[in-house]
Amino acid sequence: MAWFLDTNVCIMHLRGRHPQLGARWKQHRAEDLAIPLTAYAELLVGAEKSSQPERVIGQIELLLEAHEIVEITEEVAEHYARIRADLERRGVTIGGNDLWIAATALAHGATLVTNNTGEFTRVPGLLIEDWTQP
Repeated sequence: MAWFLDTNVCIMHLRGRHPQLGARWKQHRAEDLAIPLTAYAELLVGAEKSSQPERVIGQIELLLEAHEIVEITEEVAEHYARIRADLERRGVTIGGNDLWIAATALAHGATLVTNNTGEFTRVPGLLIEDWTQP
């Protein structure tokens, strides 16, 4: 796995409204793209809050047939602790779930695909790509 998919790009992909993202997605083998467990949880929250939760959960399940979920491990927790401590020392923050997503990508040496570059650029050493940009 070389790329981990953030929640926002998964949502954009499921909605199919961003041709640039769809084109970039298709350039990669499905097994090279994975979804951090925290992003999966965020997708499920969105489904539960939607007016058609069954339909959205079905879309998420189809996405998961093609892409692995990457779980939180002890190594991920160690990365989380280092990232959070560093950000707090520097007086900057990112969202709690974004911390877990970043830690998961760092622990696996993956590039995080996100449209939320403002948050994730604060994490030293995290490789990010925004596939919505040309």
